[in-house]
Amino acid sequence: MTTTDKTPIVLIHGLWMTPKSWDTWAEHFRAQGHDVLVPGWPGIDDRTVEDIRANPEALKGIGIRQIVDHYDALIRALPAKPIIMGHSFGGLFTQMLADRGLGVAYVGVTPGQPAGISTLPASTLWTGTPILSNPFGRNGAKPLSKRHFHFTFGNDLTRAESDPIWEQQAVPSYNRVFFEGVGAAFNEKGGASHVDYGRTDRAPLLIITGERDHVVPPAIGRAIVKKYAATGSPAVVDYREFPGRTHRIVSQDGWEEVADFALGWALEHAETARV
Repeated sequence: MTTTDKTPIVLIHGLWMTPKSWDTWAEHFRAQGHDVLVPGWPGIDDRTVEDIRANPEALKGIGIRQIVDHYDALIRALPAKPIIMGHSFGGLFTQMLADRGLGVAYVGVTPGQPAGISTLPASTLWTGTPILSNPFGRNGAKPLSKRHFHFTFGNDLTRAESDPIWEQQAVPSYNRVFFEGVGAAFNEKGGASHVDYGRTDRAPLLIITGERDHVVPPAIGRAIVKKYAATGSPAVVDYREFPGRTHRIVSQDGWEEVADFALGWALEHAETARV
């Protein structure tokens, strides 16, 4: 139940992360009077990083549609439609929830691309190498090494600065999610991450990328926006690239600028969409 008359916000984390990765934005938005929900993916829920690392069984075999259905049920139980924001794979799930009409505005923060977008820069593929290199581990839950975390999330930092963040936040992957995401890039109609790009009644969507992001470089963000625009749908899809930002954009120094832009855009466009 909401405790204020301000639009509630749902934040969806990405792969290798837990709701803790959103601590910065969540507290920032709560301080502005919003109810903020940060549910974990099924199998993560409200568990600690240490517990997930020690007992990753609940992460194994979980796929994209199961995760989106999990958030669908949580959001439908809310008394009012929220603003939905997702980071990385959470940004892909945000687009899929937008396809179901569950929010008043949507923000994909360095988001994964839905089915049919085959733009996969070399750095993106390299971030998935620990998972994709073992096709027999499709339903596994592979840990992320400190070295790979530094490349994937901490490339604005020294290794000595990146390692403590790994200790605080990194958990094993949902391997199936990554395999499904990459496979869907070449299977628009049948891919697990399918959306209707031409939907005309979709609430406004913002795509945000970071200039230095190795996982979702700006090329992917631009390809997402181009795909929506090519349908001719009147639904709003905007794009914003932030210089100097990495995939750790939601907690990297200066994150407040990105958070304030995202919320300001969402509130403005949600009101416009209601008129």
